[in-house]
Amino acid sequence: MKRREFISLLGGAAVAWPLAVRAQQPAMPAVGFLHANQRMPSAYQTDAFRRGLGESGYVEGQNVAIEYRWADGHYDRLPDLAADLVRRKVTVIATAGGPVVARVAKAATASIPIVFVSGDDPVRHGLVASFNRPGGNVTGAVFFGVGVAVKRVELLHELLPDAGIAGYLVNPSNPEAEWETRDAQAAANALGLKLHILRASRVEDIDGVFTSLTKMQAAALAVATDPFLFTWRERLVATANRQRIPMITHAREYVAAGALASYGASIADAVRQAGIYVGRILKGEKPADLPVVQSTRFELVLNLKTANALGITVPPTLLARADEVIE
Repeated sequence: MKRREFISLLGGAAVAWPLAVRAQQPAMPAVGFLHANQRMPSAYQTDAFRRGLGESGYVEGQNVAIEYRWADGHYDRLPDLAADLVRRKVTVIATAGGPVVARVAKAATASIPIVFVSGDDPVRHGLVASFNRPGGNVTGAVFFGVGVAVKRVELLHELLPDAGIAGYLVNPSNPEAEWETRDAQAAANALGLKLHILRASRVEDIDGVFTSLTKMQAAALAVATDPFLFTWRERLVATANRQRIPMITHAREYVAAGALASYGASIADAVRQAGIYVGRILKGEKPADLPVVQSTRFELVLNLKTANALGITVPPTLLARADEVIE
């Protein structure tokens, strides 16, 4: 072989070899993240999800891609968003925003693994066969957000022991509203509190809610666990404080915006655990072999600045139990 031909051959091999190596490298897996809420208010959840993935060895943009889909509080958008993730052939679908989101994802695919985050019983909603043996292509993390409706009514009574009338705001479009309403009403009856159920599924309904509260001379308002209501929390809080109506909710974000108090499970912790499960599935484990994990972390958050503005004295025993006090 002539020297020139030999050099040309080496040059061609040098070009072809990196191309061949790149061709052999596996494609980066894609994870679908389907949420009923808006992107910005749920940033703490996506952060928690990425932390969970990181604990399993996956970093977004390095060895995993995440396809985010947001319903912006409109449940009717969920089927199309889930179908889009299926068309894109993501490796795993993670859902947040309640069992309704997981049910939509489950209806969209029986083959792609699904990891849900839910505040209600996934067995009752037909997502899994049991906690220990989920079966099928679905597993996840629960934080039982609906079940603590009783605790929120009790918290309202503890902060305002003389209150005789209160409102409880739900989104009637949320399939979980019926369960939360039932639990809240039972707790109010046990405390001798007259609880009026108020409803808002559109932003236009919010002003009417506060008009009703004024007419019924309600002493406080409790807000249900719901992505739509969470999206409009700043408007809810601002209106409540302007009308001097103490507000009790499920999430710290309301209290940070100026609500009086919140009590609920740590959603971020449940989402982090879902991220861990997604990572384990990416490594080859099956959803049917991953028991539904229960987040046991609950948080009581109080806003003393709001309490002082509303002339409410927070009992020292309650302050001592608080996980966080905003002053």
